[in-house]
Amino acid sequence: MRRAADGRRPAPHGPDRPGPWARELPRYAELHCLTAFSFLRGASEPQELVERAVTQGYEALAITDECSLAGVVRAHKQLREMREAAHHALREAATEAGEADAVIDEPPLLKLLIGSEFLVRDDTGMPRFKLVLIAQNLHGYGNLSQFITQLRRASPVKGEYTLHWRQLAPEKLTDCLALLVLPREADDADLLAAAHWLLQHFTGRAWLAVELLREASDALWLQRLQGLSEATALPLVAAGDVHFHVRSRKALQDVMTATRLGRTVADCGFDLQPNAERHLRSRQRISQIYPAELMAETLNVAARCTFSLNEIRYQYPSEVVPAGVTAARHLRDLTYAGAEKRWPWDEQGVGGVPDKWKARIEHELALIEELQYEHYFLTVADIVDFARGIGILCQGRGSAANSIVCYCLHVTSVDPDRSTLLFERFISRERNEPPDIDVDFEHERREEVIQHLYEKYGRDRAALTAVVICYRPKSAIRDVGKALGFSDAQLDVMSNDHSGWSTQVLPDEHRAALLQQMALPEDDPRLQQLITLGRQLNGLPRHLSQHVGGFVLTEGLLERLVPIENATMKDRSVIEWDKDDIDELKMMKVDVLALGMLSAIRRCFDLVNRLRGTAIDLTIPDDDRATYDMICKADTVGVFQIESRAQMSMLPRLQPREYYDLVIEVAIVRPGPIEGGMVHPYLKNRALPADQVEYPSEALKEALWRTRGVPIFQEQVMQVAIIAAGFTPGEADQLRRAMAAWKRPGVLEKYYDKVVNGMRERGYTDDFAKRIFDQIKGFSSYGFPESHAASFALLTYVSCWLKCHEPAAFLCALLNSQPLGFYSPSQLVQDARRHDIEVRAIDVNHSDSDSTLERRDGQHHPAVRLGLRLVSGLGKDAAGRIEKARSQVGEFAHAQDLAQRARLTQQDMQQLA
Repeated sequence: MRRAADGRRPAPHGPDRPGPWARELPRYAELHCLTAFSFLRGASEPQELVERAVTQGYEALAITDECSLAGVVRAHKQLREMREAAHHALREAATEAGEADAVIDEPPLLKLLIGSEFLVRDDTGMPRFKLVLIAQNLHGYGNLSQFITQLRRASPVKGEYTLHWRQLAPEKLTDCLALLVLPREADDADLLAAAHWLLQHFTGRAWLAVELLREASDALWLQRLQGLSEATALPLVAAGDVHFHVRSRKALQDVMTATRLGRTVADCGFDLQPNAERHLRSRQRISQIYPAELMAETLNVAARCTFSLNEIRYQYPSEVVPAGVTAARHLRDLTYAGAEKRWPWDEQGVGGVPDKWKARIEHELALIEELQYEHYFLTVADIVDFARGIGILCQGRGSAANSIVCYCLHVTSVDPDRSTLLFERFISRERNEPPDIDVDFEHERREEVIQHLYEKYGRDRAALTAVVICYRPKSAIRDVGKALGFSDAQLDVMSNDHSGWSTQVLPDEHRAALLQQMALPEDDPRLQQLITLGRQLNGLPRHLSQHVGGFVLTEGLLERLVPIENATMKDRSVIEWDKDDIDELKMMKVDVLALGMLSAIRRCFDLVNRLRGTAIDLTIPDDDRATYDMICKADTVGVFQIESRAQMSMLPRLQPREYYDLVIEVAIVRPGPIEGGMVHPYLKNRALPADQVEYPSEALKEALWRTRGVPIFQEQVMQVAIIAAGFTPGEADQLRRAMAAWKRPGVLEKYYDKVVNGMRERGYTDDFAKRIFDQIKGFSSYGFPESHAASFALLTYVSCWLKCHEPAAFLCALLNSQPLGFYSPSQLVQDARRHDIEVRAIDVNHSDSDSTLERRDGQHHPAVRLGLRLVSGLGKDAAGRIEKARSQVGEFAHAQDLAQRARLTQQDMQQLA
């Protein structure tokens, strides 16, 4: 066993290291592999392909989805996790062998290559050949990503591209290796022309791919390619045209082909692959098919590729930092300038930033500077400043509300004196991932913010994050069922019956019932095929969509980091990676989100300020007794967050009397606290005098006193783990992340021993420890962080105050912000009338497009005149023409006058009747 320079010995080989048998088989690297991100072509996830390649002892695997890099990060992450697991296993083996100080070599496992496949067309638009490009280094990767972007953005149809052979500019694809995949049906002249084209454009970095798939023409095809190689001096290399990781996925790949072509499998004929050879075959099988020199050449290709996704270095935009000032200095200046506004001095010289918050500011600024996140905070603050500068109401929420720096920058609005800040919920060293700040904007004006970002940074530096739309049971059943030839009526029966998804084989009684309901013969094998293939398809990616508002902004060209394509929505562009992908590569995003209640509140502020001559805003005092009286009576139709029936039933029991009570109310009616059994204990303890509430220890009392000894929020679960189980703040955040990944089996359970043993070591009973862990599991369903609930509670209170004190303006604002909330306009109007608000009917001679306020003599509250926009079926343009015609000439004399002056159609008149 090797000794290191310091005398330590290396760890022994572990089970994940190749044994002697591996050296007896020829080495091989797969250079042409599609994943499920080649939508409706590849039938396996990137993770499955990586795992299979490792188990088969491949030297390298190239992920080469068609005109896409959408799946490469998932492959990268899978390989990283497998390396970490193998390293951990080797470390444990060394420790058990009494060699804890042994040098642990990096487990080789697999080399991941990044590339893409392209269908190249001739001058007539007909497919000519396929070209596989593989990045050699970071520069080549950037060229490849940029090339994909150009093709995707030039296409008028989302998700498609067109590449003509004359379009290829080899000078823009330097540092990329090229494999030419030729069609077998081509004549020798076409093969020679394509080979010369490749030789001309990719001199010294081109190969002819030999893909032998156990077809009858394999021997002849190999002979033709060998002749072509001799004629052009282009080397041959083996490749597998992989579409799935194991041969058993062939049936699913047939279903995907049928779905892509819009036919049944039975009608696809020769469009289906003739066999199941397009999987990651064993090296023994490959060695029986390919000449040894073609397998050896795969290693030469792989050796020329050194690029890893770890080389990507994301840089945030620098525009937000003035010349001559460092980002850290500028952030510090803005933070303390904002702090002085948050904690101002009064005329007597009393006030200023409290010492405890100065210490907290310094702590956060130091960590932000250490992790080099200054530009991110400055960019988010700049976006918020822009929005507020043009009168758009906005507010940060989520884990960012744990940050006092965000509060001082006026990104968030939660006063730290009224909440429990846990900065590690937002940023920590152990977490080792970028922060994520969510900012809500008025839903009707968010587009102004989005377009501002495009204008400021350019579409080559700004784009939305993707969302991977995956198959779900119903959509999987429908696509598989159509491919197998089931009727829509039969699929309706099956898609509404999910009980068969829990077992691989249907129980006889269940199968018989379904056969009868679907009118199928008893010996029809398709029902079991439908279940089997539906289960395989469920969860696989179907297509990419755009994130609701997650923006990625970069200092350099974003398209050199990740391909960008046009979104379905006009004037939007989207990258090919989702949130988890950019988190893996430490790329930052800012969420520019839309919230309808902000639109309603801003409209209400405008109405009230015009009516009363005041200037109310989100700083409304939060201790209004009348508002809390209204809340305690569950008189909350139309307000934010506490208007549902479940919330209304909780309000009289919880009896909120202050802001923090609303924070609890917002969070407690959620699946997490309910399933974790926290609601009834909390209500029971809330009814007790504070000094009679029992706590497991004085240390935990500090974390749980505000919620009467019961953890209601995710932050409290983290604090309990830190205090009672000895977790570090970073480990506690990993626990939170495990709670968020509750759908993945075994993720949360691995923390059980650490939680229970840690509490036992600190003197807590096993019963208490297990109860806490059960509550943690309950939170995994859906639990609110306190910071999120605190942000929402602010808007909850403001909406309640407006409903209580300015009910007419509140109703008017709600009606003009529809669709919004739980209740229809008619229900909102009925509620307002129950509160003695006069609501006047729609009248073409008095109603504008929006609902408006009309003064009433001697009355404090005005009347609400319903707007034309509430007329079902009446278009926005027609309502605008009515309003304009009336303002120009005056009231309408009769229906014909209305129709003529407002240029209304017969349908418009019918809607108004």
